[in-house]
Amino acid sequence: MRIAVIVLFLIGSFLACESSKKSIEKSHISENTSELDTIKIENKELEYEIIIIENGFQSWLATQRSKDYYTQQTLESKNKFYVMEWNRRVMSPNRYHPDLYTMLIDYDHTVDYGMEVNYLLYMYFKFFQIKYRQRLM
Repeated sequence: MRIAVIVLFLIGSFLACESSKKSIEKSHISENTSELDTIKIENKELEYEIIIIENGFQSWLATQRSKDYYTQQTLESKNKFYVMEWNRRVMSPNRYHPDLYTMLIDYDHTVDYGMEVNYLLYMYFKFFQIKYRQRLM
């Protein structure tokens, strides 16, 4: 049975003259209610997209602390380690279930993705660990 987990985090190249710490305040966030539990965050200017498709994620997210509880720096720090461990597991399909860890996450900790992206990515990692009884840290 294939687990319906898709986390796609694509980050495009930046122009040489742009700072890698450019803030992503123009992000477009849409919650598509026609597709159950789908959250899509994208910024076409910076060529990145994150899509979270997971049953129960939105309702679980509504019960969690708001993003105002966290600092962006804290979320970035946690995401850095979660992404490293996630990617390590993707690269080890014989050791970790390949239906759970399907895609690499291209997350550059030196880029300022903004609070919303870091919050949703962090919350997805928390949700994933609870739902699938995994420990990423």
